[in-house]
Amino acid sequence: MKAVAQHSEMTQQFVPLRDAFLRWQCRVRQISMRENFGRPDGAIKPRLTLNRDSEPVGNIITVLSKNPSHSKTPEMRHMVQSIFDPSQRRDKAIQFFSEIYYQKPRQFSDTLTAAFSPDSPVAKVICAAKASSLTFDSYGQRFDLDCIVSTLTENNPLFQATWWHNKLFNPHLLPGTVILGFEPDWSRSSAEPNFTTNIIGELE
Repeated sequence: MKAVAQHSEMTQQFVPLRDAFLRWQCRVRQISMRENFGRPDGAIKPRLTLNRDSEPVGNIITVLSKNPSHSKTPEMRHMVQSIFDPSQRRDKAIQFFSEIYYQKPRQFSDTLTAAFSPDSPVAKVICAAKASSLTFDSYGQRFDLDCIVSTLTENNPLFQATWWHNKLFNPHLLPGTVILGFEPDWSRSSAEPNFTTNIIGELE
Protein backbone atom coordinates (compact mmCIF):
# COMPACT_ATOMS: atom_id res chain seq x y z
CA MET A 1 0.00 0.00 0.00
CA LYS A 2 1.32 3.46 -0.87
CA ALA A 3 2.13 5.88 1.90
CA VAL A 4 -1.26 6.84 3.23
CA ALA A 5 -0.64 10.57 3.42
CA GLN A 6 0.66 10.78 -0.15
CA HIS A 7 -2.11 8.56 -1.49
CA SER A 8 -4.82 10.59 0.22
CA GLU A 9 -3.54 13.93 -1.01
CA MET A 10 -2.73 12.86 -4.57
CA THR A 11 -6.07 11.16 -5.23
CA GLN A 12 -8.39 13.72 -3.65
CA GLN A 13 -11.41 14.61 -5.73
CA PHE A 14 -14.63 16.37 -4.85
CA VAL A 15 -16.59 13.91 -2.72
CA PRO A 16 -19.50 15.65 -0.96
CA LEU A 17 -19.62 13.20 1.94
CA ARG A 18 -15.87 13.44 2.51
CA ASP A 19 -15.90 17.23 2.38
CA ALA A 20 -18.87 17.37 4.75
CA PHE A 21 -17.14 15.05 7.19
CA LEU A 22 -13.98 17.15 7.18
CA ARG A 23 -15.96 20.35 7.78
CA TRP A 24 -17.80 18.69 10.66
CA GLN A 25 -14.61 17.27 12.14
CA CYS A 26 -12.85 20.63 12.02
CA ARG A 27 -15.82 22.30 13.68
CA VAL A 28 -16.24 19.78 16.51
CA ARG A 29 -12.52 19.52 17.19
CA GLN A 30 -12.30 23.28 17.49
CA ILE A 31 -15.23 23.16 19.93
CA SER A 32 -13.41 20.47 21.92
CA MET A 33 -10.35 22.69 22.23
CA ARG A 34 -12.23 25.90 23.00
CA GLU A 35 -14.89 24.57 25.36
CA ASN A 36 -13.69 21.20 26.68
CA PHE A 37 -9.95 21.89 27.09
CA GLY A 38 -9.16 19.28 24.46
CA ARG A 39 -10.96 16.41 26.18
CA PRO A 40 -12.14 13.98 23.47
CA ASP A 41 -15.85 13.24 23.12
CA GLY A 42 -17.97 11.14 20.77
CA ALA A 43 -17.04 13.34 17.83
CA ILE A 44 -13.37 12.43 18.31
CA LYS A 45 -13.72 8.93 19.83
CA PRO A 46 -15.66 6.84 17.28
CA ARG A 47 -16.90 3.32 17.91
CA LEU A 48 -14.69 0.82 16.10
CA THR A 49 -16.22 -2.27 14.51
CA LEU A 50 -14.22 -4.87 12.59
CA ASN A 51 -15.35 -6.27 9.26
CA ARG A 52 -18.97 -5.25 9.86
CA ASP A 53 -19.21 -7.31 13.05
CA SER A 54 -22.32 -6.57 15.09
CA GLU A 55 -20.42 -5.73 18.27
CA PRO A 56 -17.93 -2.85 18.41
CA VAL A 57 -14.43 -3.45 19.71
CA GLY A 58 -14.65 -0.19 21.63
CA ASN A 59 -13.94 3.50 21.17
CA ILE A 60 -10.64 4.87 19.93
CA ILE A 61 -9.24 8.40 20.10
CA THR A 62 -8.56 9.66 16.58
CA VAL A 63 -6.37 12.45 15.26
CA LEU A 64 -7.23 14.57 12.22
CA SER A 65 -4.05 15.82 10.55
CA LYS A 66 -3.32 18.32 7.83
CA ASN A 67 -2.10 17.16 4.43
CA PRO A 68 1.71 17.29 4.12
CA SER A 69 1.58 20.45 2.00
CA HIS A 70 -0.13 22.26 4.90
CA SER A 71 1.66 20.46 7.74
CA LYS A 72 2.02 22.10 11.14
CA THR A 73 4.15 19.26 12.50
CA PRO A 74 7.28 21.46 12.88
CA GLU A 75 5.30 23.86 15.08
CA MET A 76 4.01 21.01 17.24
CA ARG A 77 7.48 19.50 17.55
CA HIS A 78 8.89 22.90 18.56
CA MET A 79 6.31 23.24 21.34
CA VAL A 80 7.13 19.78 22.70
CA GLN A 81 10.88 20.40 22.64
CA SER A 82 10.82 23.95 24.01
CA ILE A 83 8.16 23.77 26.75
CA PHE A 84 9.22 21.40 29.51
CA ASP A 85 6.34 21.81 31.97
CA PRO A 86 3.53 19.41 30.88
CA SER A 87 0.70 21.68 32.06
CA GLN A 88 2.16 24.72 30.28
CA ARG A 89 2.70 22.64 27.15
CA ARG A 90 -0.90 21.46 27.23
CA ASP A 91 -2.17 25.03 27.68
CA LYS A 92 -0.07 26.20 24.73
CA ALA A 93 -1.34 23.32 22.60
CA ILE A 94 -4.98 24.11 23.42
CA GLN A 95 -4.39 27.73 22.45
CA PHE A 96 -2.70 26.64 19.21
CA PHE A 97 -5.53 24.30 18.18
CA SER A 98 -8.28 26.68 19.36
CA GLU A 99 -7.31 29.54 17.09
CA ILE A 100 -6.97 29.02 13.33
CA TYR A 101 -5.66 25.44 13.05
CA TYR A 102 -9.05 23.91 12.14
CA GLN A 103 -10.45 26.78 10.07
CA LYS A 104 -9.62 25.42 6.60
CA PRO A 105 -11.05 21.88 6.26
CA ARG A 106 -9.68 21.38 2.75
CA GLN A 107 -6.16 21.45 4.18
CA PHE A 108 -6.81 18.19 6.06
CA SER A 109 -6.26 14.57 5.11
CA ASP A 110 -9.34 12.36 5.29
CA THR A 111 -7.19 9.55 6.70
CA LEU A 112 -7.72 9.46 10.46
CA THR A 113 -5.06 8.09 12.76
CA ALA A 114 -4.98 6.52 16.22
CA ALA A 115 -2.09 5.68 18.53
CA PHE A 116 -1.72 2.46 20.51
CA SER A 117 0.84 1.33 23.06
CA PRO A 118 3.71 -0.87 21.84
CA ASP A 119 2.64 -4.51 21.42
CA SER A 120 -1.01 -3.49 21.91
CA PRO A 121 -3.22 -6.57 21.41
CA VAL A 122 -6.04 -4.31 20.21
CA ALA A 123 -3.82 -2.83 17.50
CA LYS A 124 -2.84 -6.34 16.38
CA VAL A 125 -6.50 -7.38 16.10
CA ILE A 126 -7.35 -4.25 14.11
CA CYS A 127 -4.41 -4.78 11.74
CA ALA A 128 -5.30 -8.42 11.23
CA ALA A 129 -8.83 -7.44 10.20
CA LYS A 130 -7.46 -4.94 7.62
CA ALA A 131 -10.89 -3.28 7.39
CA SER A 132 -13.01 -1.56 9.96
CA SER A 133 -15.95 0.74 10.48
CA LEU A 134 -15.73 3.96 12.49
CA THR A 135 -18.97 5.42 13.84
CA PHE A 136 -18.90 9.06 14.90
CA ASP A 137 -22.09 10.07 16.71
CA SER A 138 -22.22 13.47 18.37
CA TYR A 139 -23.76 16.96 18.12
CA GLY A 140 -26.84 15.48 16.46
CA GLN A 141 -24.81 14.07 13.57
CA ARG A 142 -23.67 10.55 12.75
CA PHE A 143 -21.07 9.35 10.26
CA ASP A 144 -20.39 5.67 9.52
CA LEU A 145 -17.07 5.27 7.73
CA ASP A 146 -15.88 2.03 6.16
CA CYS A 147 -12.08 2.14 6.35
CA ILE A 148 -8.99 0.34 5.16
CA VAL A 149 -6.51 0.04 8.03
CA SER A 150 -2.74 0.25 7.72
CA THR A 151 0.20 0.53 10.10
CA LEU A 152 2.07 3.77 9.49
CA THR A 153 5.85 3.83 9.38
CA GLU A 154 7.77 6.47 11.31
CA ASN A 155 8.69 8.39 8.15
CA ASN A 156 5.05 8.76 7.12
CA PRO A 157 3.93 12.41 7.50
CA LEU A 158 0.74 11.32 9.26
CA PHE A 159 2.75 9.26 11.74
CA GLN A 160 4.87 12.29 12.56
CA ALA A 161 1.84 14.59 12.82
CA THR A 162 0.07 12.15 15.14
CA TRP A 163 3.14 11.52 17.29
CA TRP A 164 3.84 15.20 17.97
CA HIS A 165 0.14 16.03 18.39
CA ASN A 166 -0.22 13.33 21.04
CA LYS A 167 3.09 14.22 22.69
CA LEU A 168 1.68 17.69 23.38
CA PHE A 169 -1.01 16.15 25.59
CA ASN A 170 0.74 13.00 26.82
CA PRO A 171 4.32 13.49 28.04
CA HIS A 172 4.56 9.74 28.72
CA LEU A 173 4.04 8.66 25.11
CA LEU A 174 6.28 5.62 24.67
CA PRO A 175 8.88 4.93 21.98
CA GLY A 176 7.55 2.17 19.78
CA THR A 177 4.01 3.53 19.90
CA VAL A 178 1.94 1.99 17.09
CA ILE A 179 0.05 4.44 14.90
CA LEU A 180 -2.65 3.13 12.59
CA GLY A 181 -4.18 4.93 9.63
CA PHE A 182 -7.90 4.60 8.81
CA GLU A 183 -8.56 5.53 5.18
CA PRO A 184 -12.30 5.84 4.44
CA ASP A 185 -13.96 4.31 1.39
CA TRP A 186 -16.45 7.11 0.79
CA SER A 187 -18.52 5.04 -1.63
CA ARG A 188 -19.33 2.67 1.28
CA SER A 189 -19.73 5.31 3.99
CA SER A 190 -22.79 7.28 5.08
CA ALA A 191 -24.13 10.16 7.18
CA GLU A 192 -27.31 10.59 9.20
CA PRO A 193 -29.10 12.99 9.06
CA ASN A 194 -28.41 14.55 5.69
CA PHE A 195 -25.12 16.34 6.20
CA THR A 196 -26.19 19.45 4.28
CA THR A 197 -28.69 20.44 6.96
CA ASN A 198 -26.56 20.29 10.07
CA ILE A 199 -23.67 21.92 11.94
CA ILE A 200 -21.06 21.06 9.37
CA GLY A 201 -21.95 23.89 7.02
CA GLU A 202 -20.59 26.49 9.41
CA LEU A 203 -17.00 26.30 8.20
CA GLU A 204 -15.61 26.54 4.69
